[in-house]
Amino acid sequence: MSERIRLGGMALANGVLVHGPLAWACAVRTDAGVLKVVSRRKRFRAAEVRNPVLRGPARLAEVIGLLPQVKRALPEARLPMERPRVLASMLGSAVVLHGVKRSGLRPVARELLTSLLSLAPAALALRGGELASYHGAEHVSIGSYEHGEARPKEHERCGSHLIGPMLLTTAAGNLAAERVPARFRRGARAAGTFGAVAASVEIFGWMTRHPGHPLARALAKPGHELQHRLGTREPSDAQLEVAEAALRACLELELDDHA
Repeated sequence: MSERIRLGGMALANGVLVHGPLAWACAVRTDAGVLKVVSRRKRFRAAEVRNPVLRGPARLAEVIGLLPQVKRALPEARLPMERPRVLASMLGSAVVLHGVKRSGLRPVARELLTSLLSLAPAALALRGGELASYHGAEHVSIGSYEHGEARPKEHERCGSHLIGPMLLTTAAGNLAAERVPARFRRGARAAGTFGAVAASVEIFGWMTRHPGHPLARALAKPGHELQHRLGTREPSDAQLEVAEAALRACLELELDDHA
């Protein structure tokens, strides 16, 4: 099998976003049942960032930066965070997290609890509607393309697998920040957050290269359970059609640039 282009994706409430090193494409099913697809070349390419300290945050920034481009090019696209209940959950989580941080819990317990609570908005976003089914469609289409055979609704590179590394690195960064003088603590926390993202992406990369390692399996377990039990559902043929349309449009631009 010839080498395949490495792809990423994101499920929307009514479609799928697929992106590669050079391009992205989004396909949605409108309320009228019409399939609409747009594709563009990327303005910022995180794949070109080689510094291990910067490439993790760069990949995160690249995906976040795609979202306003998607909305401008395809206004019908409904992003997960646009749902009112998700916005309410984000606000509620912020209030609860503030209270936990000011509590008398021991530092390690406090940091692990705040890390878990910060996942609440994402978990809520996956409940209800068609998002989980489109998430499954995204995994089936990308996984089948990458492996050259039919694949299940779970994917080994799903972003949910970052949960294990992020819980540990974020807690470690926050604990380290508490040890610096108070006047430097805000900057230390910001540096800890940046470092946690960078370290988590590097750990995640190691996990995908060594899937059979006991530590890799342990770190992937929380994310796998999340996508298996909550984050994905078996997609319908119509949802797979949407995901495949996004995949084809993205690959068309990617292969054109690689030609």
